[in-house]
Amino acid sequence: MNRMDDSRASVDWSAWKRILRFARPHRRDLIVLVLTGIATAVCDTLFPLITRSLIDHIEQFGAQFDLRPFVAGYAALTLALAAEVWVFIHCAERIAKHVSHDIRQAGFARLQELSFSYFDRRPVGWLMARMTSDCDRLADIVGWGSFDMVWGSSSLVAITAVMFMLNWRLACVVLLVVPPLMIISRRFQRRILLSAREVRKTNSMVTAAYNESVMGVRTTKAFGREEENLNRFMEQSDRLYGASVRNALQSAVYLPLVMTLGSIGAAMALMYGGVQVMDGALSLGTLLAFMTYARHFFDPVQEVATVLAELQMAQASAERVLGLVETIPEIRDSEDVRERLSKGWIEQGMAEDGYPLCFERIEFRGVGFKYEDGQRVLSDFNLGLRAGETVALVGATGAGKTTIAGILSRFYEPTDGQVLFDDVDYRSRSLAWLESITSVVLQAPHLFRGTVRENIRYGRLEASDEEVEKAALLVAAHDAILSLEHGYDTDVGEGGGRLSSGQRQLVSLARAVIRDPQILVLDEATSSVDAETEQRIQRGLESAFRGRLSVIIAHRLTTVRSADRILVIDAGRIVEQGTHQELMALGGRYHQLYSGQRVDERVRRWEPRE
Repeated sequence: MNRMDDSRASVDWSAWKRILRFARPHRRDLIVLVLTGIATAVCDTLFPLITRSLIDHIEQFGAQFDLRPFVAGYAALTLALAAEVWVFIHCAERIAKHVSHDIRQAGFARLQELSFSYFDRRPVGWLMARMTSDCDRLADIVGWGSFDMVWGSSSLVAITAVMFMLNWRLACVVLLVVPPLMIISRRFQRRILLSAREVRKTNSMVTAAYNESVMGVRTTKAFGREEENLNRFMEQSDRLYGASVRNALQSAVYLPLVMTLGSIGAAMALMYGGVQVMDGALSLGTLLAFMTYARHFFDPVQEVATVLAELQMAQASAERVLGLVETIPEIRDSEDVRERLSKGWIEQGMAEDGYPLCFERIEFRGVGFKYEDGQRVLSDFNLGLRAGETVALVGATGAGKTTIAGILSRFYEPTDGQVLFDDVDYRSRSLAWLESITSVVLQAPHLFRGTVRENIRYGRLEASDEEVEKAALLVAAHDAILSLEHGYDTDVGEGGGRLSSGQRQLVSLARAVIRDPQILVLDEATSSVDAETEQRIQRGLESAFRGRLSVIIAHRLTTVRSADRILVIDAGRIVEQGTHQELMALGGRYHQLYSGQRVDERVRRWEPRE
């Protein structure tokens, strides 16, 4: 998970500049919002001047003067202010919605590009929080916070300028409270930011725990761990509650302090200005205007302080969202590949990266691999594969079989050595090309919400209904699908939850086959179906294997007897290889594994049933 420097308590303006990039396409609304903020500040500043002029006229002429210009001035300013409020609400809302949409789109697009290793390190709840609450918070700050900052800053400049124009000595008296305000803001800045980061971090943990509990509810109930799960969730929820209360308390103390300083400034203006009025050095209208300015001077100060506090509290959201959006995929096309792709190859039989569309052989040459935690899985691994052959990988759990398949599919890249397609390192080939010729069926396949037909068609979106059913027939899934309530139009539910594990595997097999890939990888793809169904699938897949490289990972060794080659993997190395008959005759590791499984099957078959 992305780590951020929690010791840094200042606002990272560079991060906010990068966030503002998402508002750049909507610069017209942003410009209108800024101009509206300035215009609103000017209108707010003019009201006390009209009041000052009115009171001075009353003091000088009594009731013998024309009120209509003052009424017209008030009416004009009120209408202008109403129009400006409507415009800024409209623009701020548009900007907030557009920015939220664009950030989510950029984040989701980046998630599609990131390699498996990124998801290995981050829980689903962490990613969900980035795409939901964090996006909304940042969008609101860009939209509404921009207006508040412009209006507040413009009001401060306008009020200060008018006060100095009216009476610079009295203006200096009012501004005496600014230094204490800066000191208080500085002290609260660090505390508010650090507690806000703790809130966001804890909230991500709570979201992740909640998501994991929902996903694993069947396991929880099967083991009777409801109370333990609740207690663990309550601990995390209590941490979130404590951090949130601490953050809210700090904000609640900070803003009243700003208001108190504003009241002190107004009191000082009244005391000093009152003496000047009594001495005849200051008009009553000017004093009342100063009182109004002194009282409202700290409204924009408070508004700017609130925006800065929001920036501090949302700093963690900005860092985490940028950490997602700006993450560079570990597995991506090189500059050389992107340059060749830009040329747009259209020659028949050639891929877009300028190399042949099909391959003849694949070679693992001195391949080594270790995960980020330092665990080494493969060392100096060498293997040759030919198009059209069926290769089975067998061995104990943790031997490295799935890692080999993952490297072949380029879900991961080797940390040492090369994987060569016809003597070309596959890192010199387009990632999109390899994805287009490869289908993978995992042990725990994921189905998307929708019908069975839609999930099979996910492998090739333009496939017809007849092709969908043909793929299902090929992997012996057709009868199982027809037995469902609505057949191919049955809704599988979220994640395929309305189907059994075996049914999900059958649908995923049909989805892989309908793509007609050059490389087909089956990782325990039939582990959840019964032996009879598995035999039917094997008979169907034998024809599906023809003409393509098929890599099968299986613990149930009866499913790999017909493979062209069987590789026994142990500790990331090939310890035996050959056909089923050759390995059985060898009497080595494969013979032991196969014989042991046969004995276990016979024992289970003859076990007395109650």
